[in-house]
Amino acid sequence: MKPEISIEFFPPQTPEGLEKLRSTRAELAKLQPEFFSVTYGAGGSTRERTFTVVKEIAAEGFDAAPHLSCIGSTRESIREILAEYKAAGIRRTVALRGDLPSGMAETGEFRYANELVEFIRAETGDWFTIEVAAYPEWHPQARSPRDDLAAFVRKVRAGADSAITQYFYNADAYFHFVDEVRAQGIDIPIVPGIMPIASFSKLARFSDACGADIPRWMRKKFESFGDDSDSIRAFGLDVVTELSQRLLAGGAPGLHFYSMNQSALTLEICRRLA
Repeated sequence: MKPEISIEFFPPQTPEGLEKLRSTRAELAKLQPEFFSVTYGAGGSTRERTFTVVKEIAAEGFDAAPHLSCIGSTRESIREILAEYKAAGIRRTVALRGDLPSGMAETGEFRYANELVEFIRAETGDWFTIEVAAYPEWHPQARSPRDDLAAFVRKVRAGADSAITQYFYNADAYFHFVDEVRAQGIDIPIVPGIMPIASFSKLARFSDACGADIPRWMRKKFESFGDDSDSIRAFGLDVVTELSQRLLAGGAPGLHFYSMNQSALTLEICRRLA
């Protein structure tokens, strides 16, 4: 049976990037995703570009889930954005704490994602399906795994409907996290985030920055390929397909692909899963 999937994009900075994303989206639409999500820059720096992509997705007949981050935002700015999305018929959002933009000292009127979730619910009732982030390998800024789990539980109890995880390559981390969440009485779907691997050097930099672990055996294998991009791509496809299969077999409710605005790898992984 075909797994339920969702796919994430980021808003391009140029007209050329926007045009390329349209063709990427047309390819990925063949997978009939449950929704396409669109990221939101630190402190709302991509607000208009995010809204442009979201409106295009909705006009194409797909569910769009714009990200909303609370760091650097005011209640009034979030209220305005929610009204824009509601007027456009958008029914889903991804509520995140977000990162403080470089050079910005103030966090804004919200400090944590649970406060944003609570605000969305208070402002819009049940209009939006609210997705939140989950970290099977723990948020890099969390003081302890216990604190991170408590933060996740607060987001859910504030009104979240579903969660999408940070990407990871260790399925046991996901299953352990789900078990711990269930033990807290939380039963919302927790969808694993999947990062296809096009370039190991880029993945390593990204993972070091966001706290996602690349298992040593994977690192060593990737490093052994040097600049052989075909071998890196082939090994990456095998690793991510096998991870996805194990997650689905273990009860994951679906998969959320971090597409990086590319279609080929996500299409191939889903073809192998079909």
